[in-house]
Amino acid sequence: MEWNNLHEVLRSLYDDMMPLAGDMAAVAKGLAGLGAMFYVALKVWQALSRAEPIDMFPLLRPFALGICIMFFPTIVLGGVNAILSPVVTGTHEILEDQVLDLNRLQQQKDQLEYEAMVRNPETAYMVSDAEFDRKLDELGWSPSDIGTMSGMYMDRQAYKVEKAIKDWFRNLLEVLFQAAALVVDTIRTFFLIVLSILGPIAFALSVWDGFQSTLNQWLTRYISVYLWLPVADLFSSMLARIQSLILERDIEMLSDPAFIPDTSNTVYIIFMIIGIVGYFTIPTVTGWIIQAGGAGNFTRNVNQTAMKAGNVTGAGAGSAAGNIGGRLLNK
Repeated sequence: MEWNNLHEVLRSLYDDMMPLAGDMAAVAKGLAGLGAMFYVALKVWQALSRAEPIDMFPLLRPFALGICIMFFPTIVLGGVNAILSPVVTGTHEILEDQVLDLNRLQQQKDQLEYEAMVRNPETAYMVSDAEFDRKLDELGWSPSDIGTMSGMYMDRQAYKVEKAIKDWFRNLLEVLFQAAALVVDTIRTFFLIVLSILGPIAFALSVWDGFQSTLNQWLTRYISVYLWLPVADLFSSMLARIQSLILERDIEMLSDPAFIPDTSNTVYIIFMIIGIVGYFTIPTVTGWIIQAGGAGNFTRNVNQTAMKAGNVTGAGAGSAAGNIGGRLLNK
């Protein structure tokens, strides 16, 4: 199953569990009705005791909240999601455009790197089977030629092993990068499901005096968590754009026939590490857009986890780069 399919599964999970919010509305209606009775009675009693006319406008608040509870999935969730969904759609389109451009540039760079190594007589036989067979045909069977053949076989095998190690490490970073995105998306979906299912209870509690802030807290937290996805898409778009600029520079340099490419992909590895760490800062960045309390411990924990993951990954990248560099220097 591809990573995009896993994200689609989370979207389907959210949609499948939304009917539970309607089931919770039955409990919330009783709680809100009891709160509305005490709320209206208190306001009327205060006005009568002070010999003041009854202000009807504040008394409409419990009835408005009751309507929201009765039609919670349609009015509240549907309304909020309809307002925020264009933001998600817009940022996702930006991400898709950047990723498509990045894939095209990566394919072009890989082809130019292959052509550059084929042009170089010292590296052509390591990447091209035809060039390798041609050099073998040019050699004879003298002891010196046999030694040259052995060296060619060893160099070619060392190149394949080195390339396999670098590809394995690159794939590992890509898996960790996608896993970080999936972790953030899974936690986001869990938070949204909990807020959606227990939303009617939060609205019912806001009817009672002393709990009016529950409504504002629910709205700010729901919007803040909902915005995790567009912020993540913008972050991924930024990384894709940076990599596209780097690839464009490499493609321009590869256009020079005398240029010898560097296949270590060090810059790519660095930005993958940045992406892994950066994904766990998305809750903090979203909190700057709309302030929502109650997520301080979670944000602190994910930031600590991100730093540990970055240290481990950075140590692995440094070790791999050091080993590869040492082998190149020995050659």
